[in-house]
Amino acid sequence: QVQLVESGGGLVQAGGSLTLSCAASGRTGSNYAMGWFRQAPGKERECVAAISRNGDNTYSAESVKGRFTISRDNAKNTVTLQMNSLKPEDTAVYYCAANPGARSWYAGRWEYEYDYWGQGTQVTVSS
Repeated sequence: QVQLVESGGGLVQAGGSLTLSCAASGRTGSNYAMGWFRQAPGKERECVAAISRNGDNTYSAESVKGRFTISRDNAKNTVTLQMNSLKPEDTAVYYCAANPGARSWYAGRWEYEYDYWGQGTQVTVSS
């Protein structure tokens, strides 16, 4: 079992930056591939970025490529999503998630692969 707590959300103007952090506790370390998902009102939850257990491989959604960067620090049990050049369409609740069954090199993008979820943090980008 692992518990995930997100932080760093808030209100920012378009073009600005935010850094989201996810702190993991419980059975942690490098045992899980990690992902950041988001859900906007009226829309399905989507994966914006994911990172493998060993940190060597990442996935980024087309809509955020070149703007968002995912990274992890296994010694600190944290995963970070650096979000730059934010747009109003990035407004959503952002969730951190852990995939316990992934191979060391795998960064999955599918929601069903993730067993553990944080409570979410709101990101609002004003125009």
